[in-house]
Amino acid sequence: MTARPQKRSLTLHGHRTSVSLEETFWKAFRDIAKARDMPINALAAEIDEARGTDAGLASAIRVYILDYYRR
Repeated sequence: MTARPQKRSLTLHGHRTSVSLEETFWKAFRDIAKARDMPINALAAEIDEARGTDAGLASAIRVYILDYYRR
């Protein structure tokens, strides 16, 4: 397992953006999208819309993943 964040591109509402997450979070993010039967870009857009302005997208994704597995 690598602790260094890996930068990947996502498309949110037709616009490309880069997000840096650790590989463990990328795997969990993909697994959640698959479990919800939705593309990872759609899940990212959902998280982006709900995050407000206080958190960056990468942080919001990490918190979403944590909350998802706490349920």
